[in-house]
Amino acid sequence: MAAKLPVTVITGFLGSGKTTLIRHLLQNNQGRRIAVVVNEFGELGIDGELLRSCGVCPEDADANSNIVELTNGCLCCTVQEEFLPTMQELLKRRDSLDCIVIETSGLALPKPLVKAFRWPEIRNAATVDAVITVVDCEAVAAGTFASNPEAVEEERKADPNLEHETPLQELFEDQLACADLVILNKTDLVDAQQQAEVVDLIKKELSRTVKIVQSDGGKLSPDILMGFQAAVEDNLESRPSHHDTEEDHDHDHEINSTHLILDQAFDPDKLKQQLEALVQQQEIYRIKGFVAVPNKAMRLVLQGVGNRFEQFYDRPWQPEEPRQTQLVFIGRALDSAQIQSQLSLN
Repeated sequence: MAAKLPVTVITGFLGSGKTTLIRHLLQNNQGRRIAVVVNEFGELGIDGELLRSCGVCPEDADANSNIVELTNGCLCCTVQEEFLPTMQELLKRRDSLDCIVIETSGLALPKPLVKAFRWPEIRNAATVDAVITVVDCEAVAAGTFASNPEAVEEERKADPNLEHETPLQELFEDQLACADLVILNKTDLVDAQQQAEVVDLIKKELSRTVKIVQSDGGKLSPDILMGFQAAVEDNLESRPSHHDTEEDHDHDHEINSTHLILDQAFDPDKLKQQLEALVQQQEIYRIKGFVAVPNKAMRLVLQGVGNRFEQFYDRPWQPEEPRQTQLVFIGRALDSAQIQSQLSLN
């Protein structure tokens, strides 16, 4: 019997740097034939498009089909409806693949996804080589994985006998508890003491001895990310979850996404100011997308976590594609009309 195809599951909270990590992996694949499954939260395929523009995938359709986007919610929620047929199609081509990488959405629980590898349709052909959890060091140091860290802290002070966990905190803990490797990203944005505090927090959530690796923009060797041979689906008992006693799980249903497609160009600095204002007005966790910039032949990639924004030009606009600004917003109880109204005033 042929060896099982190894699958690497990359999880982590919103904006932690998962897509950047995978993009670097594809650009430095050392000859590996890697299929990527991208799970988007929201209807615009921003992450999948970023990976397609990595400069590695050939232009032919067969190569580009190695990147698969699942847009119907999180993988852990739609695993039967979408994930199973996707994996079955990929496994038909296992002779032309060396491995599969799955990028979960920032709101996905990794454990339900890993359980799917016990299904007979997948079990004999694929195995979870490792679960890798990417952590945004600066965001965790600031407590932004909680829906309202200031309010939570006030509640803790008022009643020290209670645990005031939000769904986002539980999600963060579950992602760590399932990890075979933790990547500590964006450490350049914190001082040594803050980084040490984040490492201590992470270690408290790890149920096993797990290596914590510091990353500079996701630039890690494939040898660090692959070859664990952990067979995670056979070792789930050592990876506790807040949802182990539940038949199923629910995300915080007030967390939603909205997207805008605007036929207009933006000055990057002015757009950043508008987005910063929106973050103050609404509980926005994550902003990502592409921006058309006046008199620029290149497409601007914009990514925001809280009040922190990053941007870079990834590739020229293609002659056949419209130069539109496409942005996805992820947050709690977002007011889509207000977002569109404010940005349309550009």
